[in-house]
Amino acid sequence: MQFQFSELTPSERYHLMVQSVLPRPIAWILTVNDDGSHNLAPYSFFAPVCANPPTMVVSIGQKQPGEDKDTFRNLQRDGRCVVHIASVDWLEALNASSATLAKNESEVSMGNIPLLTDNDGGLPHIDGAPVAYYCRLQQVTDLGPAPQHIVFLEIDKLVVAEGVDYVKGGSTRLSAAAINPLARLGGSEYAALGDIISLARPE
Repeated sequence: MQFQFSELTPSERYHLMVQSVLPRPIAWILTVNDDGSHNLAPYSFFAPVCANPPTMVVSIGQKQPGEDKDTFRNLQRDGRCVVHIASVDWLEALNASSATLAKNESEVSMGNIPLLTDNDGGLPHIDGAPVAYYCRLQQVTDLGPAPQHIVFLEIDKLVVAEGVDYVKGGSTRLSAAAINPLARLGGSEYAALGDIISLARPE
């Protein structure tokens, strides 16, 4: 079967894409609201872009036409965020944080999600999350009539939980099995890591 995307509605295109681009990593993004509370929301249109400068990209839509999501508003105002890679253990909390709440209602407070604050007094990160990237807003490109905000984030710092990092051959490595990342599929489906296949690249 073939699908001509020019003949489909945006909703039809979206559902085909999320049910076929699989699995997708999830950026669980923490930002600070203008009242000092914390917003937390998952995004699966997300990927690393390059290492120099260390950059990630996340696509953020709108709550409804003309109304930006809290994550984007907070990034535009404050410029900072923490991108977590959640383990499978966080499935229920992550899914609950995708609910649409009123401005300044905190998913962190509603979900009783524990936070850790570093000594530098900056943003906190989720206590128990295996991976947390401290990022700052680099640039935004808008696509489409809605628009969809394509947000580039530059990484300042990476925090990994105990047991995630190890040393092999004199180099620090991160264990995919220890991270046990949660992935997004289509509809209401999520996925766990499954089999890990190790295969050296050819010379």
